[in-house]
Amino acid sequence: MTHLLEVERLSAELKGGVRVVDEISFTLSPGRALGLVGESGCGKTSAALALMRLLPDGAVTRGNVKLLGESLLEAPKPRMRELRGSRISMVFQEPLSALNPVLTVGSQIAEGLEVHAKLSGSAAWQRSVELLESVGIANAAEKARAYPHQLSGGMRQRALIAAALACEPRVLIADEPTTALDVTVQAQILALLTTLKKERGLGLLIITHDLGAVSAACDEVAVMYSGRIVEQGPVASVFQSPRHPYTAALLKARPSLASRGAPLEALPGQVPPLGAKLEGCRFRPRCPRAIEPCAVKIPHAAEGDRRFECHNPLP
Repeated sequence: MTHLLEVERLSAELKGGVRVVDEISFTLSPGRALGLVGESGCGKTSAALALMRLLPDGAVTRGNVKLLGESLLEAPKPRMRELRGSRISMVFQEPLSALNPVLTVGSQIAEGLEVHAKLSGSAAWQRSVELLESVGIANAAEKARAYPHQLSGGMRQRALIAAALACEPRVLIADEPTTALDVTVQAQILALLTTLKKERGLGLLIITHDLGAVSAACDEVAVMYSGRIVEQGPVASVFQSPRHPYTAALLKARPSLASRGAPLEALPGQVPPLGAKLEGCRFRPRCPRAIEPCAVKIPHAAEGDRRFECHNPLP
């Protein structure tokens, strides 16, 4: 299968040498979705910003990132600005913050069309209305004239998705697309992303801490811990039979109707602070299965379409 996006050994350090992403690798293919999951602060959003080259000034990014065969990390800044929106696009967290509060929703979508698609003002506006309709917003012509605060949370999220899809990118990154939405709206947004993925042949990267969202919308999952991907593979396989202890701990911490009223399992210890210099497996201080080699080096194991970093994996 031809890959739309190839990420190989991507690392990112913020100003001061604080490494937030440490040699992660994954691919995105047409019509497929990858869920990037893990605790807050594990590097999920930083990884997306790194490959989009949107990290703060002073950050250093290394590795190899190819979009349709073109290197994103080596592209000149003007070319990178062309690629953002037209070939690869991102739906940022918190729609109310991501949208400009003093511009109408329609004008914000139209702006991208004017810049990337070179549409005239009237044509861009009409297309923005069509895009709002395509993501399920009723009375789109009226809603296009609304300001972000005049829309519900679900509508704002849909508007952000419409803006991200305006110039028909091949890869879409959705960062916490269901945060702060009620359960019904969450399901609608995930269903929308799944439909768009299939209809447009998108490569979809969903960044989330919600394992239920990954189950509902993703084909593969990559589990991050302290800047590294510690386990990766098909969603059903990883969730049914996790090999890395951290993945198993995340799954055990989920609420379940089957164990209603029972206390949730908690993982002792804390995530290492950003920039901490650790030898071997970073999960070792919290791992109930840690053995001597874990303190020396990071393992790289593969079984079929599964990859995991563990010297003593679960059976």
